[in-house]
Amino acid sequence: MPEPTKKAGDGAPDTQKPPATADVPGDTAATGTPAGEGEPSTGPVPAPADPPAPASAEPPATADPPAPAAPTEDAQPDTRQDLTGLFTEKPQSGEVTVGKTITFVAKVHLGTLLKKPAVKWFKGKWMDLASKCGKHLQLKETYDRKTQIHTFEMQIVEAKPNFAGAYRCEVSSRDKFDSCNFDLIVHEACAVEGFDIRAAFRRTSIDGKEDSGELDFSGLLKKSSFVKPLKGATQTNTGPDVDVWEILKKAPVTDYEKIAFQHGITDLRGMLKRLKKMKKEEKKSEAFNKKLDPAYQIEKGHKIKLAIEVTDPNALVKWLKNGQEIQPTGSKYIFESVGNMRYLTINHCSLADDAAYTCVVGEEKCTTELFVKEPPVTIVKDLEDQMVMVGERVELECEVSEEGAPVKWEKDGVELTRDESFKYRFKKDGLKHILIINEATKEDCGHYRVKTNGGESVAELMVQEKDLEVYQSIADLTVKAKEEAFFKCEVSDEKVKGTWYKNGVEVKASSRTHITHVGRIHKLTIDAVTPEDEGDYTFVPEGYAFNLSAKLNFLEVKIDYVPRQDPPKIHLDCMGRSADSTIIVVAGNKLRLDVPITGDPAPTVIWTKGGKASATKPEDAANKGKAPLSWTVNELGKVVSEGDGRVHVESTMGHCVFTIEGAERQDEGGYSVIVRNPAGEDTAEINVKVVDVPDPPLAPRVLSVGEDSCVVQWDPPAFDGGQPVIGYVLERKKKQSYRWMRLNFDPYPDTTFEAKRMIEGVAYEMRVYAVNAIGMSRHSAASQPFVPVAPTSEPIGLCIDDISNTTISLKWRTPERVGAAQLEGYGVEYCKEGTDEWVPAFEGLIDRNSVVIKNLCTGDKLHFRVRAYNMAGPSPPARLAQAVSIQEIMQRPKIWIPRNLRQTLVKKVGESINLVIPFQGKPRPTVSWSRDGEPLKPTEVSLRNSDTDTILFIRMAERTHSGKYDLQVQIENVVDTASIHIQIVDLPGSPQDLKITDVWSFNVAIEWKAPKDNGNCDIIGYLVRKADKKTMEWFTVFEQHRRTNCVVSDLVMGNEYVFQVLAINQVGLSPEPCNSKDSAYIEKAGSRYKSPNYKQHDFSEAAKFTHPLVSRSVIAGYNATLSCSVRGIPKPKVTWYKNKMDISNEAKYRMFSKQGVLTLEIRKPCTFDGGVYTCKAVNDSGEDVVECKLEVRSQIYKEEKKREEKKEKCGGSD
Repeated sequence: MPEPTKKAGDGAPDTQKPPATADVPGDTAATGTPAGEGEPSTGPVPAPADPPAPASAEPPATADPPAPAAPTEDAQPDTRQDLTGLFTEKPQSGEVTVGKTITFVAKVHLGTLLKKPAVKWFKGKWMDLASKCGKHLQLKETYDRKTQIHTFEMQIVEAKPNFAGAYRCEVSSRDKFDSCNFDLIVHEACAVEGFDIRAAFRRTSIDGKEDSGELDFSGLLKKSSFVKPLKGATQTNTGPDVDVWEILKKAPVTDYEKIAFQHGITDLRGMLKRLKKMKKEEKKSEAFNKKLDPAYQIEKGHKIKLAIEVTDPNALVKWLKNGQEIQPTGSKYIFESVGNMRYLTINHCSLADDAAYTCVVGEEKCTTELFVKEPPVTIVKDLEDQMVMVGERVELECEVSEEGAPVKWEKDGVELTRDESFKYRFKKDGLKHILIINEATKEDCGHYRVKTNGGESVAELMVQEKDLEVYQSIADLTVKAKEEAFFKCEVSDEKVKGTWYKNGVEVKASSRTHITHVGRIHKLTIDAVTPEDEGDYTFVPEGYAFNLSAKLNFLEVKIDYVPRQDPPKIHLDCMGRSADSTIIVVAGNKLRLDVPITGDPAPTVIWTKGGKASATKPEDAANKGKAPLSWTVNELGKVVSEGDGRVHVESTMGHCVFTIEGAERQDEGGYSVIVRNPAGEDTAEINVKVVDVPDPPLAPRVLSVGEDSCVVQWDPPAFDGGQPVIGYVLERKKKQSYRWMRLNFDPYPDTTFEAKRMIEGVAYEMRVYAVNAIGMSRHSAASQPFVPVAPTSEPIGLCIDDISNTTISLKWRTPERVGAAQLEGYGVEYCKEGTDEWVPAFEGLIDRNSVVIKNLCTGDKLHFRVRAYNMAGPSPPARLAQAVSIQEIMQRPKIWIPRNLRQTLVKKVGESINLVIPFQGKPRPTVSWSRDGEPLKPTEVSLRNSDTDTILFIRMAERTHSGKYDLQVQIENVVDTASIHIQIVDLPGSPQDLKITDVWSFNVAIEWKAPKDNGNCDIIGYLVRKADKKTMEWFTVFEQHRRTNCVVSDLVMGNEYVFQVLAINQVGLSPEPCNSKDSAYIEKAGSRYKSPNYKQHDFSEAAKFTHPLVSRSVIAGYNATLSCSVRGIPKPKVTWYKNKMDISNEAKYRMFSKQGVLTLEIRKPCTFDGGVYTCKAVNDSGEDVVECKLEVRSQIYKEEKKREEKKEKCGGSD
């Protein structure tokens, strides 16, 4: 015998069996709470003790739900934990006036879920509202990152009366599920009896003002509690959405008053009149054996096949769509006729096929509603994070799965629309949807979200102020009288204007002063410099808090008498008169050394790099280890020698200019200049330092990650470019993206940085730039991809479940916050009191929420802790409050009998019995069962015992299983016992000795004896029937008669009656009735007429064709028909053959039969359809066959025949 199993709720004490209720369409469980409250069903709810209040002028206030019964002294409260719902806020039932708007809100906390929750909204039992979004229905979803709460909203706009009904909200996340029911009441005074069931599937309003494609979703005929009650009616508590009329149709007549009382129906007479009218309307269709279902649902792009079954296989069928006949054009609609079945196939369903379809056979028709459900639109390409400057254009682009699908844009949870300023523009390009912001401002920073009915995507937009970069600053100048002074600077923005100042006074343009601005270059030119032009010159860009300064030095030349020969002289550092000087140049810029010299005659200038300058000839330098580079300029200013093509040396009157185009690092070093003439020579040393941007750092390393942050570290660059590194700039990007986003604009001085504002669960990469006074290096290599996740919170509810001398059982609940990373498992550790050495209880991690730790030492005092692990590491530990002593605690045995078993348990024969009896006691007690003082046999029942309960299981109950069952739980000398009474009931036997005791007037008295077998329960009544011997059609006289005799009245004079009686108990009617052996004749006052006997005439006739088939010749491509007529009684069965092959099921042929005339229609025949066609008629009296030949001619033959006829006419006219 298989192992018995527990039933949910059988072991819970203090519960009772709920009253029988009707099935509720669309609800997951029928509970005692109102449907509007939507609480999840965790067990049966006791029925209210008081009956409903009587009708009054004012509707009574809704009564509070009954409080659960308090446990008795012997009862033990149930300590087992119930399942926790996923909803933090459930949608509540609401009321709305016609034409107004109402919103239902549901909230789900993400902390306890491993995956984003999915929410569905339903109306009634099966109607999914996701595909019905439009004019009257809108679904919204928002997420708060701080509180981790998802908010789901369903908004009904411009409510109508038929929107009232029961709704359901379902939320699921992996293996977790929760459901909530709620009601919508639309306030509009209308009588329930005037409700038209056809309005539930009407697609257009009566006045025709609404769009034909809009679904008027409405449930079937429901309780009147969803409509505003009329004045004087009793307002009952809104229970589950039930169909009262369906219950009344199936219920016996004696239960009508009870059902009306349960559902708050006070007008019992009106209810019976309407029910009688409804039953009269239910008549069997003469044309249809099987009609269409009330509604069908199909996804867009799929095909659907509508099928009906007609009574007449030759019946003609017409299909209508929204009242218009469907024509068989193309491959969209396919009509099929197979025997009595008729099919309509609709291929590639679109929204245009969402309509009402009708099948018409003669005068009868059946209608159905086809709902085409659009597949959810998903986002194929997500939005990407962007970082732009103020004033730049922003384009956020995504790609969806369906072209032209509607999307919704939101910024920080607020929907974006086209406002009057046209700040936001929405563009559609095929599958692409683009949000355009023409000129970004700081207010545009935030998270932008695009939503479809099948998904969403989020991206972050960061807008930064532009930093003006200086590409070239102005330099100090030293000029002589009547020379030109030229200041030049270059900035990064071409649109930036600026102002020039001299000693704090604005410089105005004049005939000698010129101010120009071309692109990014700003120039100030002073012609014919005078001593008054000497001073500090400053350039201030507009809108920025910095300036560029330089000094103009005026060199006054004194003219003295100089002899004919003047020794050469180098004039360096006119201000400081210092020979040693260092010049700094940025790599890539031009190095220009302008050295003033004097001497008469004009001296020869020699430039040397790599050695000290001296008065010796350049050849002496060859004796050194490395030959220096040298450049020589003669007195005519021409270059005598040139060591590099980038180097240019030129000499003018009183100046020698040394230029290097595009300075490089190897140009750094000491330069010597020597000037010679016959009167002597002079030398000077100039040090040149070339500075550059630093080398890129190495790839950064991710040290740690958090929920929305990470800590990265990197090493300084190997070469700093000749200038100290002042900081670093970092960038990040999503792994699947190509757009890098800068994290800081001001250089960050340290080599460790914490990046924040990331999205948990998304992979990122990082890279670094080094910055010195010259500029920014190239970026480093990208770091290894990483995912920001945070450890989970500590497990909650850690407690001891059980303990023995060597084992302990612990249990806990899942952490409140799990995060985006999947929970990998739990680690359980323990340590002895007074030590800090934690020992793992198991190798690796466990995935359960309860463990049993074995092999512990008796008497040890241990501390226990549990930590949850994910990819970010362990969570904070959950600890027990104090040390636990490993020692079993003695407990007396105690049996907890469930409340439903404290009374006699009644079961029907054939039903299964599964009794779960919980008990307590330590150590494990001994359990024994007995029935009526005798031990139970293993062949009769199955027993299973555990540490906490015992199960008695009987697969199929029999009458012999009735009795008193005794349970005994024993630990050593301590015993606890309990008794359970089981009664197995069956159908009663038939009553006995039914006889007619008296007949008078229109009455007959009958009596009988009670059945020998009452089915192991009391007989509650008898069902008495009568029948006229002419028709033998039985009619009920009494449905539940208490006594064993009765008087049948109102009999018809002249008829002879027989009677039968059936016994009734709580199981049902007896299988066989007890019939009266004799009959009762109601005599007439007068003579009796005896009708003569006539021989019945045989009207049968063998099948015979009265008009044969006629051979025909037809043109290919035009429909052809073959006709004949047949007669016969009974109606013969007709079969058509072509070349002796049955063609009844061929779609090319259509067969008709009307008043004995048989027609075979051949649709657009071709030459292959020619041949011998046979019609065979068969009935019980005989059969007959006729045949003919059909010739199908091609179109060419027809044209040739026309030509010949035309030629004959022309010849005749000649």
